Amino acid sequence: MNSTLKNMLAITALFAATAQAAPADTAMQAPEFVGIEKWLNSEPLTMQQLRGKVVLVDFWTYTCINCVRTLPYVKSWYEKYKDQGLVVIGVHTPEYPFERSTDNVKSAIKRFGITYPVAQDNQFATWNAYSNRYWPAVYLTNKKGQVVYKHFGEGSYQETEAKIRALLAEPQ
Repeated sequence: MNSTLKNMLAITALFAATAQAAPADTAMQAPEFVGIEKWLNSEPLTMQQLRGKVVLVDFWTYTCINCVRTLPYVKSWYEKYKDQGLVVIGVHTPEYPFERSTDNVKSAIKRFGITYPVAQDNQFATWNAYSNRYWPAVYLTNKKGQVVYKHFGEGSYQETEAKIRALLAEPQ
């Protein structure tokens, strides 16, 4: 393998490792949920009303295998920490036209055993408000409603859970 190709592979690997999970560069106020077509498992929620809670926003879609693989972790965090102040919001943003069907999303929620609120973001309004570009993507907000951590793709489960615990331990 020539040295140019080796350097390109090394740079690609380094970028992938650093871009996966990182604290948000500067704490920004979490965007509101906008353009939500339907709320499932919940009445409509706002980031404003969730102040004082740690919020995990999970962008997913039900046919994305990477999203499906992360669901057991997200569901586990919800079950473990919901009584300590964690709120999980699944933002279902479709990759394909058939994923826009509310009935299909409801079936997926039932099939995967999702009990936390799911916002159906068919027009990508909340997705765009977060400047998101990936499925799955996790954004964590502190109790002040600021995005302080993000992770794209699979993995970093221990790091994400440690951040959830740390945020829950912070004073109001």
